[in-house]
Amino acid sequence: QSCLRSAGQRASPGSGGLPEGVEYIPTRKKGKNPMKPVGVAWYSLYARTRLGYLFYQRQVKKARERYPHGHSVPQPYCFPGVKILPIPVLSNNYSYLVIDTGSSQAAVIDPSDPLAVQAAIEEEGVMLEAIFCTHKHWDHSGGNEALCRKHNSCRVYGSALDAIPQLTNGPCSWHSPLADRERVSVGCLTFEALATPGHTVGHMVYVLDGGPFGSPPCLFSGDLLFLAGCGEPFEGSPETMLASLDVAMGLGEDTLLWPGHEYALECLTFASLLELDNSALEQKLQWAVQQRQEKRSTCPSTLGEEQTYNPFLRTHRPELQEALGLWQGGGEDPDAFRARVLKEVRRRKDLYQAT
Repeated sequence: QSCLRSAGQRASPGSGGLPEGVEYIPTRKKGKNPMKPVGVAWYSLYARTRLGYLFYQRQVKKARERYPHGHSVPQPYCFPGVKILPIPVLSNNYSYLVIDTGSSQAAVIDPSDPLAVQAAIEEEGVMLEAIFCTHKHWDHSGGNEALCRKHNSCRVYGSALDAIPQLTNGPCSWHSPLADRERVSVGCLTFEALATPGHTVGHMVYVLDGGPFGSPPCLFSGDLLFLAGCGEPFEGSPETMLASLDVAMGLGEDTLLWPGHEYALECLTFASLLELDNSALEQKLQWAVQQRQEKRSTCPSTLGEEQTYNPFLRTHRPELQEALGLWQGGGEDPDAFRARVLKEVRRRKDLYQAT
């Protein structure tokens, strides 16, 4: 597969569009998400017991049968000295193989399916030195053990606050718990870990420093942030999630967003129900429809783009607040009001998912 050189050389969100005379009618048909509908009891079983692992194994088996070549057609991204290869796994997850092309050393983010990741490693002819796990859920960490056993020098990185497989229960040589703002180098690649609790207590995102390669920063966001969406705050409050989203948004508008799931069409369709007159949203939705009709990945977007159509990042926008029927109370703290807006967006998104 050829590489795209930079985000600026992607097709623009509205390019291609729909064939002339064809009208897009949003539907609510979407990829299966194992975490919905989800109650407290089911989440506890999934996240804290062996039942969750068995469910994950069933997910892997079914996805390999249904999507032998992955659920989407990914597009590798190349900059001088670095290559980012999205790996479509399970029914809608993404793992990412990030390669220092000079040394052929590589890191993988959230290796859900070890066979798919190993196939990419062998095809690229690289040495796996690091696994960066955003959080403990099996659909992001299930491949840790198999890959560590295959690659002796590989270390698992993540938050000690999450029970990440092989970070807390594997051989000591595999353990590499990270603190907020800690940096890790893999060859010439430098990743910074940012604590972003909410989805889980120990959720982290990883930022690849693009400076040495003449590229924008790259945010591997796990289940914090999706294209036009954000993760469920299973282990945090709206205030916690808002603070974590603000951490991500502090990275700069040119930052490339590489999310943990292919949820773009679902999230954009939901967002379009909130803001009926958002032209950026309408254009992005048309582009996403075309991409998904062709089974193409919608990754990456940029944080600048996301601010124009992602309702979870627009809690400060009067037009969204008005659409939700929310107004800031006299003397109400601005961030407290934004958290209230975020909570309402989340509530409506959950109702949308359940229908």
